Amino acid sequence: MKILHLISQHPESTGSGFYLQNIIRQATARGHSNYLIAGVSDNQLPQLKCIEKASCQFVHFAKGTTLNFSIPGMSDVMPYPSSRFSSLSPAQLDKYEKEFEDTLQQAIEKFTPDIIHSHHLWIASSVARKCCPDMPMVTSCHSTELRQFFQCPHLQARVLHPCRKIDRILSLSHSQAEEITKTYSIDPEKIDIVGGGYADDLFQLHPKGSPAPIQLLYGGKLSFAKGVDWLLRTVNNLKGSDIHLHLAGSGAGEEARQCLELASREREKITVHGRISQQELAHLMGCCHIFILPSFYEGLPLVLLEALASGCRIITTDLKGCRELLGDADSDLVEFVQLPEMKTIDSPYPEDQQLLEKRLGEGLKRMIDRVQRLPSPDPSQIRTITSRFGWQSVFARIEKSYEKVISRSRTTS
Repeated sequence: MKILHLISQHPESTGSGFYLQNIIRQATARGHSNYLIAGVSDNQLPQLKCIEKASCQFVHFAKGTTLNFSIPGMSDVMPYPSSRFSSLSPAQLDKYEKEFEDTLQQAIEKFTPDIIHSHHLWIASSVARKCCPDMPMVTSCHSTELRQFFQCPHLQARVLHPCRKIDRILSLSHSQAEEITKTYSIDPEKIDIVGGGYADDLFQLHPKGSPAPIQLLYGGKLSFAKGVDWLLRTVNNLKGSDIHLHLAGSGAGEEARQCLELASREREKITVHGRISQQELAHLMGCCHIFILPSFYEGLPLVLLEALASGCRIITTDLKGCRELLGDADSDLVEFVQLPEMKTIDSPYPEDQQLLEKRLGEGLKRMIDRVQRLPSPDPSQIRTITSRFGWQSVFARIEKSYEKVISRSRTTS
């Protein structure tokens, strides 16, 4: 099978990019041929081990090119310089669509794929469906597009009709599938729940060292939607606990600057690592006792699986995707922080800030007590949860969707 992969983002800097890379690895292992189209900034080509450069084609966002603006992010804050879909002019959006259309047509002529696998139910996928209406096509939803859909109502007409014509939608979870149906009015019969995975050869159980101090870890974008600012305020105000927080990740713009300023107030108990590789993240997870994800919006946060597989206890907000992953774990392993009613899909009301910090602080104290009693959690419970999420199993479900779509295309042609 010849698979044309399409992602509008940097393929090595986001959760959807790591997801894409693992799909390509599994597809290659299964004997399929792969070709990649991705967006890049300033002619900086990604260093991808999963696919040869000759099998890649890039849409460039850089000065002196047709797309002479920063690459628009699927989140409003990205780990690299980016623009926002909400701020693009109609002329810029038209150029965006035209560049992806031209690149797709060139790739199809060169590679002659059997199927297109795009990422995000958003503009690039819409372009692919419009320019290749008869090509078998599946699209993975990563939830960030659901947020963009509500943040950019003026762009809904660009994506709704074409995305409804995609052959099959690949959902990370049951709750996400419900959101897709509600948001796009897509027939639930067209949605396959394939889940997400983690690299079980990289993220492995490690016995935890003496909790003096207790090592805490956040890994992800430095943004308010990820809750990094209220995590830092909570840690800064936590008294009487011997803790050290590792902040792994990067961001751009004012939100990242404010997060870094908060971190700088407690240099003795907060280490800022910046952007790190998956290998470095795995090492940090192996050394830390507690992983914290204080996010206000997530699809299926695979970083929780990575941290859990590395032997970390988890503190996370009480989001549907987090519950779907870890809802079966007992309180020794996972602490869920209840969110108040939200102002927007990914931001709380300002007056709830103290309540949020109080709830996170209380959950953190309870988890600290557990670590002090027993630094390493029960490995059998960890394996029970993580065993369902290997990439080989995930791709087997994706491959069935490919076969279903291609088979139907042959029947109707």
